[in-house]
Amino acid sequence: MRNVISRTCFALTIIGFSLALSSCGYNTIPTLQEQAKARWSDVQNQYQRRADLIPNLVSTVQGYAAQEKSVLTGVVEARAKATQIKVDASDLTDPDKVKAFQDAQAQLTGALGRLLAVSENYPDLKSNANFMALQSQLEGTENRIAVARRDYIDAVRAFNTALRTFPTIIWAKTAFSGEKPMAEFTAATGAETPPQVKF
Repeated sequence: MRNVISRTCFALTIIGFSLALSSCGYNTIPTLQEQAKARWSDVQNQYQRRADLIPNLVSTVQGYAAQEKSVLTGVVEARAKATQIKVDASDLTDPDKVKAFQDAQAQLTGALGRLLAVSENYPDLKSNANFMALQSQLEGTENRIAVARRDYIDAVRAFNTALRTFPTIIWAKTAFSGEKPMAEFTAATGAETPPQVKF
């Protein structure tokens, strides 16, 4: 009888310990970190998709609007700069590197906006099937970038919160003490000011 009681107590202790360990949050930090890294890969993938569309767009516009050389050159240079800045998963805790990446992408967005605005002056270009398809793909890619950035921001927020809240803060201060909060995307400078529309 005593043996049965001892075994039952031991089994209950093991079950209790297992339940406590499984709900302690030890796996939360690495799980959330990997989710944020995966979301960052999605962001990079969408930016790369946009960069891949640009040469075709520029060559299509160039055929119709060769006199807009400064705009075309600006797009090519902005694309080159944006694709040179690489931020891998290990750099996500460095806000300066993330900001440099974000700034380069914002410059490319601005250059593309100027290119698309120039197309308004060329009705033949606007009606070109190739240009229309590229413009549509670019618009879709911009939407995908927005979704990927939102998902990344959500994943980073969850990871950063886990580093500061109970019970995961215990693990953040002990087993994962080297982990730093990840950098989020921030609004571009001047984004708080609405654009001026001039007629």
